[in-house]
Amino acid sequence: MGGVPEHFNTPWHTAKWPRGLAIEWSNFHGGTGAMMKALRSNEIDVAIALTEGIVADITQKGTDVQLLGTYVSTPLEWGVHVAAASPLKAMTELNASCSYAVSRMGSGSHLMACVDAHARGYDPAELTFEIVGSLQGAREALGEGRADLFMWEKFTTKHLVDSAEWRRIGVVPTPWPCFSLAARADTIAESGPALLEMLDVVSTSAKDLRSSEGAVSTIAEMYGLQESDVTEWLPGVRWSCEPVVATTMLEQVTSALVAAGVLRPEELLPLRSLTSPLTRDT
Repeated sequence: MGGVPEHFNTPWHTAKWPRGLAIEWSNFHGGTGAMMKALRSNEIDVAIALTEGIVADITQKGTDVQLLGTYVSTPLEWGVHVAAASPLKAMTELNASCSYAVSRMGSGSHLMACVDAHARGYDPAELTFEIVGSLQGAREALGEGRADLFMWEKFTTKHLVDSAEWRRIGVVPTPWPCFSLAARADTIAESGPALLEMLDVVSTSAKDLRSSEGAVSTIAEMYGLQESDVTEWLPGVRWSCEPVVATTMLEQVTSALVAAGVLRPEELLPLRSLTSPLTRDT
């Protein structure tokens, strides 16, 4: 399994795995782009990644990787961050001359920068990107003035806002379920029952975590967050952990990526070819 070291993934680490189902976890600080690369190079079998990043990757690189299901069905709130000394004070000041720090091309930070630029009425093709690799790389790029802003999940970066290293000038929510699961087609063909059992175990783990009295403290301690922040975040997240991907959602994501210039209309694949034989529509 590959995933980001963030609070959304707590249920994987609190799960009670049955005998015979061995899960080896790898953290990817570089986000979705790094995970999709690792998936295709056989470093991992399954990735928990941003829905839009998975869709873009499969569309551009082929269906030897497929969507397995939905992990988190609620939107992701992307904080838009600038250095403390930046002259940028509000989202209305963003334009095509701004330089965006992105973990890598094809990552969520890259795709959402394009989607947001299009929504604001300027051409994503005119944007300048500084590839920074990770959150630490973004800190260096903003601090050195090599990039103007960086988009990342707002609670993961809140400690940098609290310490006054960064300022958050806005929040951009994804208009679709934020995290999905992707797996290699050969893994799906060879280990389908185990994958479905894995999802069922994580679903149970998420329900148990949410209902436990120590949920807030567990998540806060695991990811170095303030309990007050976890208390704010937890009611707004909904773990799905099901082999379900809605065709209507795929239409929405692909349309947004085409409008933002990330995908070309002629390279779009039949939507159901993006998903695995194990996956149901809703």
